[in-house]
Amino acid sequence: MNRKVKNHFSGKTIWITGASSGIGKSLAHEFSKMNTQLILSGRNQRSLEKIKDTCLHNGSSVLTVPFDLSDRNSIVNSAEIVLEKYGSVDLLINNGGISQRSFVQNTRLDVDQKIMSVNYFGNIALTKALLPSMLAQGRGHIAVTTSIAGKFGFPMRSAYSASKHALYGFYDTLRVELADQNVTVTMICPGRIQTNISKHALNEKGEEHGEMDDGQKNGMPSDEAARKIIGALKRKKREVVVGGKELLMLPIKRFMPWLFYHLVRKIKHT
Repeated sequence: MNRKVKNHFSGKTIWITGASSGIGKSLAHEFSKMNTQLILSGRNQRSLEKIKDTCLHNGSSVLTVPFDLSDRNSIVNSAEIVLEKYGSVDLLINNGGISQRSFVQNTRLDVDQKIMSVNYFGNIALTKALLPSMLAQGRGHIAVTTSIAGKFGFPMRSAYSASKHALYGFYDTLRVELADQNVTVTMICPGRIQTNISKHALNEKGEEHGEMDDGQKNGMPSDEAARKIIGALKRKKREVVVGGKELLMLPIKRFMPWLFYHLVRKIKHT
């Protein structure tokens, strides 16, 4: 990590949700090398404490605030704890979420609702809880982890894809509304990254899938993805796309939709 990035984030208060594993964990490790004030959230308190120890060793201060994105009261209470301690947050990284591995016709409606509750409503609830403080201080940065599945439909990801599409609609609107108020919105769009997201994905009954997808296993290392994301956040980009050859599906979908639909039908359904 170069010196300019370290200087840019030095002294900043950064809140990362979904910090107990994957991209969130890697982002925490990278930011902890930059003299930051980190707030780490997720459901797994034990994992958060382990990550906290590493981050403290790297020289940053760390506060762990565990909560469940499907629990609105938990989100509000967590925001109150953070704002009482720090007054405001310079950078919120809404990274927490849950994936899916089930076909539409087999998936119970309550599973769709749970995925939307966590990935969309929990996400925007935290943003709304912090936004007034950002506006009051006259600056802020909100980053949101979406997915290339938020750009197009994908087999066995119906609710997951829908929740990620919804995030684009919400935050593209928010970006326009805040254009003159010095609050930046960055969409983080990962492809296949080496994380446990497929293991924790929900099946048609709402149970954990429990298996690592080949795509995840062979994807971009999460620490490499984190460094690319941090570089984009420093530059205040509207969007950063990270991943491997699967990202080619984005221009194919845009410019050759007939080829996209031909290819996506042949993708292994896992």
